[in-house]
Amino acid sequence: MFFRTESFQQFIRSYPIVTFLVGLHLFLWVMIDVLGLPFFWQLERIGVGSNQGIANGEYWRLVTPIFLHGGFTHALFNSFSLVLFGPALEQMLGRAKFITAYLGAGVIANLGTYVFGPDVYLHLGASGAIFGLFGIYLYMIYFRKDLIDQANAQVVLTIAVIGVIMTLARSNINIYGHMFGLLGGAVLAPILLQSARPYSPYRNAQPRRRLDDNEIGFDPNRWKNKKFSNKSFVPRLLWGALVVLILLGLVSRLL
Repeated sequence: MFFRTESFQQFIRSYPIVTFLVGLHLFLWVMIDVLGLPFFWQLERIGVGSNQGIANGEYWRLVTPIFLHGGFTHALFNSFSLVLFGPALEQMLGRAKFITAYLGAGVIANLGTYVFGPDVYLHLGASGAIFGLFGIYLYMIYFRKDLIDQANAQVVLTIAVIGVIMTLARSNINIYGHMFGLLGGAVLAPILLQSARPYSPYRNAQPRRRLDDNEIGFDPNRWKNKKFSNKSFVPRLLWGALVVLILLGLVSRLL
């Protein structure tokens, strides 16, 4: 449920919403922190969560902070968490409900930050929305045991406890966002899970085509064709691009 076995190409095809969100995180990080383009600097300035801005009627700031991050490590950690815990819910809920869950929990997290946080408070990041996913899983554990087995429930409980402890122990973390995101996911869960089905790693798998008798034979060039085919080259190119982005982020933090 939480351990990915798909190839890069299979992951993109099976979980397009999670793929898009992770790609958006990394794209905005490159545009803002690596390339430093003025347009995206301005986009971050008007999109960051600001309690004072919301009080002045800038209500879009309840949504836009979900997609912005304070540096590469922040974006990478949230993206990694999304890759681990998002796919199962995207399959179980369906794309529309998954988007509703993710954005809904994120907005509740930012709304809680606005109501209970200091008047002058700035924040950004997808953590509230990701904690909302944990809130949905926690609801499953206690009220929809048919959707999650005991082993995966233990994984969720362990990660959730660690996440709460880290939230309370570390400085410079939006405690309101994390806690209200968790609560928001749990509140949305009974509505979104009404028609949900248990996760299956085989549900999105492409059926294998049965070979005709005429197709069965020895092709001396099959390894060459497989090695240099576009189907194998494109995923490797995408993984390579991701590795380059990670290296750029590490270098930027050392300078």
